[in-house]
Amino acid sequence: MATNRKARFHYEILETFEAGLVLKGPEVKSLRAGKAVLDGSFARCEGDEILLYNLHIAPYAHNTLEEIAPDRTRKLLLHAKEIRRLLGRQTLKGLTLVPLELYFRRGWAKVLIALGKGKRGPDKRDTLRKRQESRDMERSFKGKFKV
Repeated sequence: MATNRKARFHYEILETFEAGLVLKGPEVKSLRAGKAVLDGSFARCEGDEILLYNLHIAPYAHNTLEEIAPDRTRKLLLHAKEIRRLLGRQTLKGLTLVPLELYFRRGWAKVLIALGKGKRGPDKRDTLRKRQESRDMERSFKGKFKV
């Protein structure tokens, strides 16, 4: 449905978790239509629950029910053991919860969140250099090995 393309560039991904997403009816319809934006969103542990901030789900065009704010805070559903683990890990300096992907699995809306550490300038340059090198290698081998 939606991906956070810049997350892997700005953060070093340490661990990923699949979480359920608490939504209202028209939001599900809008998600199925592909009207979600993950850019700039983040998750935070508050008390014994995890909340997702700045996930923009455009209002459903044919909504006749109550009006729902597109950028409202949404609760993530995880097992208690996973929440405790994230609480412990997030207290470490420099770690944050970043949503990577939003998708449906067996009819349920899921979000793939990752525990990530922010990259600095040199780390980002290394990522760009490795990506460029792999592209160059693919181009040099293109068409050389035909079966």
